[in-house]
Amino acid sequence: MNVKKLLFLCALLGAFALAFWLLPPGALSLDSVRAHHQALLAQVQRFPLQSAALYFALYVLVSALSIPGAAILTLLGGALFTLWEATLLVSFASTLGATLAMLVSRYLLRDWVQRRFARQMRTVNEGMDRDGAFYLFALRLMPLFPFFMVNLLAGLTRLSVGRYWWVSQLAMLPATIIFLNAGRELGKLTSLHDILSPGTIIAFTLLGLLPLATRWLFSRFSHTSL
Repeated sequence: MNVKKLLFLCALLGAFALAFWLLPPGALSLDSVRAHHQALLAQVQRFPLQSAALYFALYVLVSALSIPGAAILTLLGGALFTLWEATLLVSFASTLGATLAMLVSRYLLRDWVQRRFARQMRTVNEGMDRDGAFYLFALRLMPLFPFFMVNLLAGLTRLSVGRYWWVSQLAMLPATIIFLNAGRELGKLTSLHDILSPGTIIAFTLLGLLPLATRWLFSRFSHTSL
């Protein structure tokens, strides 16, 4: 690892340490946000622009550093802001955070992975060049794949930043709106499992796989016709 990457890694570890100092264990829990809901709501009503900016910055920080708690922050956004305000804040903050996390993975790891696993990555790169947006769309919609893992894996590929941004923002929007709506009933929630039912998870999975399946069927049909 060269000096620049080593310094960047040290800065990243420092950011982790600062984030955990600012967000002690339990700060981003359902019980914690419920307990402070009314006090936070009063602050939002008193300082709406400052509160929105602080919420946006916190969301980007949590997403970029892959700190557990993004789902709780989404619920809190639904409880503190109107639906359209919260949708704008969370959609852009989560996408910005995800893109920063992907760029960190790309800067620190991609060159080494591409060299170390050149033969395997050649196949991956060809697939991502051809169907990368469809794979990313599917992974983003499937709740089974952790948010941080998708960012990490995408950083190892040659998927362009622009495509990564718009596909992520589009694919994460349905779950964002569901969580924001759930946040409007924050006091009634007992766990995150109350939000995504098995039926919803299956529906998201099928929706994510639909573009890939359609592309595969089209390719197969075209090949057969020729």
